[in-house]
Formats: sequence, structure tokens, C-alpha cells
Amino acid sequence: MKNIKPTFKRLNPEFGSSIRVKQNSIKTGNELPFWHFHPELELIYVNNGKGKRHIGSHLSYFNNSQLILIGANLPHSGFTDRFTTHGSETVIQFKEDFLGENFVNLPEMTQVKSLFAKAKKGIIFNVEAKKEIGPKIEALLEHDGIDRIIHFLEILKDLAVTKNYSLLNVDGFAFEIEPQDNKKIDIIFSFVSHNFKRSIPLDEIAEKVSMTVPAFCRYFKKSTNKTFTQFVNEFRIVHATKLLSESQSSITEICFESGFNNFSHFNKLFKKFTGQSPLKYRNEMKQLLVQED
Repeated sequence: MKNIKPTFKRLNPEFGSSIRVKQNSIKTGNELPFWHFHPELELIYVNNGKGKRHIGSHLSYFNNSQLILIGANLPHSGFTDRFTTHGSETVIQFKEDFLGENFVNLPEMTQVKSLFAKAKKGIIFNVEAKKEIGPKIEALLEHDGIDRIIHFLEILKDLAVTKNYSLLNVDGFAFEIEPQDNKKIDIIFSFVSHNFKRSIPLDEIAEKVSMTVPAFCRYFKKSTNKTFTQFVNEFRIVHATKLLSESQSSITEICFESGFNNFSHFNKLFKKFTGQSPLKYRNEMKQLLVQED
């Protein structure tokens, strides 16, 4: 039985540069595979945008901005669903040894090397770090050559010393990285994203990838460390956090709009997944947006 595999994505640095820097301000569709990995680390700063995070086994929704560092070969999917006023997404892709194999092993690089190790679990930086480091990431587009490298090293130093961060996959993310059998995971995740508002029987999703139900359950659990039911419910909860952040709908309406048919069950799962009740989450999100504005 094969494991679910993400798509391998080959990235090329810009001509004459050891790192790749790009900025998007218009949502033009997801040019990357839905679920992919690459040997480069990826630093992403979204300023005034909204979307879903899916990094390793972590799944969540963000509103307004985010600063994330994704480690080498950590599977993830696209991020920004849409930009708000003057919104943009700046992405820096680079290999750990972008300045040579020995550079990262210098004693002066100890904290940066530790940063790269933590990035294998995915790192999300908090409000204070975003406010300080985000503008520096955007300003990197104004530099080239050795000036770009110098400013990028300053960004890495800031990321390495800040305490304002959380790990997205605290227990790590076990994934056998091989570029094969890529279509099954695309089919499963895409089907869930289009059908999570209704019940998805196991025999229906198993048939989509030409498997028996027992084989599919083993396959999905081994590959993601989650049951399929757990994954679908988490997807629904993430959608609920999006609605709680953006809409004026009542919490009861959001429960049913997110694919749950039992309000008590929704409340229980929401608190288990987020650590908060839906009402507390909505209130704290409003306060957070006021702080970030």
C-alpha cells in the first residue's frame, strides 16, 4: 500500500541571486499544486490578506496578516484566499546552505541554524514580530546583489532571536517525502474542500481514490496521523473560524453553514480544536484585528 504523497515542486532562484523573492498583490489563482513540498525554506509575509493555513498536519484560518516560516520539505498548500485594501503577499524561498555548506555551521550562525531546525515544524510569528519584521521583508524587493543578502541576513537574525512565535506542528510531522502517488491527496483534499458542508460517507471518498474503506482508513491515518472524520471536522472548524471573523451571522447559523448538524457537537469540537468557545473566539478575534489595524 502506498502512502499519500505531496507533489514535489522545483523552485529556481532568480538569475544572479541565491534566494528567490516575489510579491503578489492580485489573486491570480493558485499556480502551485494544492499540496506540495520543496527543499527550500519558505518565508511568507501576508499583509492585509485572508486565507487558510495548511502546513503539515496544522490547519487554521488567518485574517488580516501572517508571518510564517516553513522548513525544507514540509508539505503545505497555498495560503491567501484574497487580499484586502492594499494587500500583498511577499514570499522568500531559499536553501539552508544558500551561502555555502559551511556558512550555516559557523558559530555566529548558531541561532539561525536553530531557527531552520524549528522551521521543520512550521513557525508562525506573533503580532509584535510581524510589525517589526514584516516591513523589512517587503523592503527586500528594493535591494539586489549583496545588499539583498545583507538585509536578508538581518531578517534571519530578527526571526532567530524573537520570542514572539509558536510552532504549528508541536509534535513534528512524520511524512515520507517521495515524489510519487501525488494525485490521491489532491483528490481527497479537493473533494473535502468542495463537499465539507454535507456528510461525506467513507465509502464515497474511498471510491474516489479506488480503495476499499478499510484500506482507505489505514492509508489516511498512516499518512496524516488523523482519521478522515477528524480531518473533515477540522476543515469545518477552520471554515467556522473564517465565518466568525468575517460574517455577522449568529453562531448557530455558522454551525450549520460549516457542515455541522448538531450545535452541541459543534461547540464541543470547536473548543477542543481552538481551546475556546465560538463566542470567545469571535470576541478575541475582534480585539486582535483592532490591535493590528
